[in-house]
Amino acid sequence: MRNIKFVITLLAFCIATSSVFAGAFKADARTKRIPAGTVFQLEFLQPVSTFSGCEGDSFVATLRNEQSTSGNIILPAGSVVRGSVSNVNTAKRFSRGAKLYLDFDHVVTPTGRQIPLDMAVCQFENIYYDGALYKNLGYGEAVKKNYERGVEITKNATNYGLKAGESAPGIQYLTAPICAVGGFFGGAAYWVGDSVADMFRKGQDVYINQGDVLNVKLINPIDIPVY
Repeated sequence: MRNIKFVITLLAFCIATSSVFAGAFKADARTKRIPAGTVFQLEFLQPVSTFSGCEGDSFVATLRNEQSTSGNIILPAGSVVRGSVSNVNTAKRFSRGAKLYLDFDHVVTPTGRQIPLDMAVCQFENIYYDGALYKNLGYGEAVKKNYERGVEITKNATNYGLKAGESAPGIQYLTAPICAVGGFFGGAAYWVGDSVADMFRKGQDVYINQGDVLNVKLINPIDIPVY
């Protein structure tokens, strides 16, 4: 008789326990999906840079654009996203710029759950093929920019000579060539001089200031629990 009571009690306990776990699983299973390709606008709460930062430094950002579906808000504006600096390539001579690699770890849901993220920055001044953020690549790029600036100096000087001759008919045939030649030598001097300087100049660092907003895209979808 005692064995029968024990078995009945044990059975009742198992049924009650399984009901609780089933209810919990059911609640957890109610999720809303944010698809891959969704862009998060993240406002950084502290600065991150290649000048003072190093691998492993953590950062916190907040979501600027709420995420919703079917009229229901899944992630409200202000949701916290945490991440870290995964790698830093420092700036070097020959105008080789620094590279900053960011890893977005998780987003905190309104219920306090931490959902892992797989994201990549999709809008910045320059983004390398491997996802690194940078300002300038190296000496070749610097020389090209110096050449473009030298050509601009020549054009501006020539245009100045043409405008200067508008006050007296025919005088532009004198002022335009003189200014063009001067602009050519000035532009060439700038190109050569700055290109030589760029051989010894360090490349630019990458700065993300407090309050800056970056557009970051989801690589894989995330499922946010709702209750």
